[in-house]
Amino acid sequence: MTSNTLSFNAPQTFNGENYQIWAVKMKSYLQAYDLWEVVMEDKPIQQLTEKSSDAEIKLHSEEKIKKHKAKIVIQNSVADSIFSKIIACETAKEAWEKLEKEYRGSERGRQNQILNLKRDFESLRMQEGETITNYSDRISLIVNRIRLLGEDFKDNRIVEKILVIIPERFESKIFALKESKDLSTISLVELLSALQAQEQRRAFRQDKIVEGIFYANY
Repeated sequence: MTSNTLSFNAPQTFNGENYQIWAVKMKSYLQAYDLWEVVMEDKPIQQLTEKSSDAEIKLHSEEKIKKHKAKIVIQNSVADSIFSKIIACETAKEAWEKLEKEYRGSERGRQNQILNLKRDFESLRMQEGETITNYSDRISLIVNRIRLLGEDFKDNRIVEKILVIIPERFESKIFALKESKDLSTISLVELLSALQAQEQRRAFRQDKIVEGIFYANY
């Protein structure tokens, strides 16, 4: 059941850029108010007759309101320049599909974008002195863009990449992980946490060494 007032913060107004991000946020917003099914399926409302029961009349009214709400939500979530493109759309489904066709691009173009991003992912290497956190952030940026384009990109692919390209300074930790568990089943969060913990211990030891040298020479 949808509430009479949409109180959650609506997605940022779509102005023609970053459609994939807006679409994901918009879908979640519509789902929160039980309006996504209206956008995707747009089932016809059962017509009332003189014999319609009170329950049927109530359901008819609720379904009609949901259709109007879904349409209004989409209209109010786009800039005026974008609204002009969907102003003639009679339903939320029609408006959504028009925006998708206009801004998501062709299937061929989408696949080319995914292919290029996958190449970027495969070529991404950890830089000298770079922290695990910074490197994982760079990976996440590429992977999230791939996922926003509708591609199913599993975390285990990220795990495999990190295990392959990880610098020598982490070899002892990787060896310890191999001894304690099956690395083919380790989660991305678990792997990053283990590597970050070693990184922090190494940094702490180096700070202590520098501090010891300083006091020794003082």
